[in-house]
Amino acid sequence: MVTKLQRRTPGLRKLHLLRARNGSKSVKRSSIILDALLYIQKLKLKLQELQREHLNLLAIKNKYLCLMKHDQIPKEVKVEKTGEGFLVRVICKKEGHMLVSILEAFDEMGLNVVQARVSCNNFFAMEAITVAQDPQGTDVKNVTQAVLKALEREGG
Repeated sequence: MVTKLQRRTPGLRKLHLLRARNGSKSVKRSSIILDALLYIQKLKLKLQELQREHLNLLAIKNKYLCLMKHDQIPKEVKVEKTGEGFLVRVICKKEGHMLVSILEAFDEMGLNVVQARVSCNNFFAMEAITVAQDPQGTDVKNVTQAVLKALEREGG
């Protein structure tokens, strides 16, 4: 015959392993199981977040590869109002001195560049945060038109 202690030992070992795995500080069996369920839910949420991030990165990669394959980079200018300034995003073919033309357009409009990121490996891409010296005289439409004119002027 098997004693009561011998029957309980495997269950207690499993409970101890479960407690160690999820970092539970509880002693009660029900609390350890609830902590384990909570731990599993957190892992599921982390996995879903990583899957979403992976899909986003794949979409960006596919778009980039498609643009590189066709060598057709659309001219894209997006301007958003952010507080007292503007967030300007530009993507286009690399032709001439695009950055200089855009910065000259900003200067003509009275926009100061606070922060900018520029890439021109295979195409020209820029993201800039600008602040207007005279906030009343500038709006999103004016900034967009000025950037498009600068790109046309430089691109021919």
